[in-house]
Amino acid sequence: MTDVLNRTSPILSTTAPMIRVENLVKLYGQKRAVDDITFDVGAGEIFGLLGHNGAGKTTTIRMLTGRTRPTSGRASIAGHDVVSDLTAVKPIINLVFEDQNLYDRMSGRENLSFFADLYDMPRSRVDELLEAVNLVDAAKQKVKSYSTGMKQRLLIARSLINEPRLLFLDEPTRGLDPTSARDIRQIVSDLSDRGTTVFLTTHYMDEADELCDRVAFLSQGKIVALDAPRELKLRYGQRTATVLLDTRDEHTLALADPNDAAQLEAWMRDGRVLTIHSQEGTLEDVFIALAGRSLN
Repeated sequence: MTDVLNRTSPILSTTAPMIRVENLVKLYGQKRAVDDITFDVGAGEIFGLLGHNGAGKTTTIRMLTGRTRPTSGRASIAGHDVVSDLTAVKPIINLVFEDQNLYDRMSGRENLSFFADLYDMPRSRVDELLEAVNLVDAAKQKVKSYSTGMKQRLLIARSLINEPRLLFLDEPTRGLDPTSARDIRQIVSDLSDRGTTVFLTTHYMDEADELCDRVAFLSQGKIVALDAPRELKLRYGQRTATVLLDTRDEHTLALADPNDAAQLEAWMRDGRVLTIHSQEGTLEDVFIALAGRSLN
């Protein structure tokens, strides 16, 4: 992946977050879609917002991108208030929503050229992005002939046309085959390495665990946990060990359980253990423990 993914996005100082959210609330009638949430996102960070459908993820993104006005609280991007200073926010952000809203009767190149003109970017930017997302060979094909994975790569290329410092990705790999999903994750990782801040929503816990520096769990509009995936797994997940005995019986033990720990010690002392495989709790385990049920 070339540096064209992000050539001009400066990394801010660690004291100036790219996103700052303070007591943000959004009401729809009596429903609190987003309920008094507060968090920061650092420059160059991949930040995951995870939650069930209807938990408030998309509403949060809509407020941060100026598409919905908060009921109360405030949010800023690169120091600019998303309500009172939205004109300063728009040039430094872009987003990819879950719906693939491309112009199917236009070619891939024409789709990107149209947005390059809107952002007053040189046409050379189109060629650079087509190469960056590996769509050069398909650039002249109409988008209606593209696979789902190709369309998603084109959407990401389109979102990068203005060299954003902050990119919002709403379910970027949903419905993709494993190879296409891996390609998208690599692009996201490369963007972060080059200084772009990525705000990600996903239903795939393994994806969030792999990509995100930190994740926030959103449940019924409230943030119920926020930390690095490893820290959350250590704090809330159950560490287990799968033990194979000399009788070829296999047992799964909870390492934090005193009785299981004593049993393992006894087996070890008697020389009965053939293999031990330990495993930490998963991010999905943590989410279920905190939010009550799986995302899927």
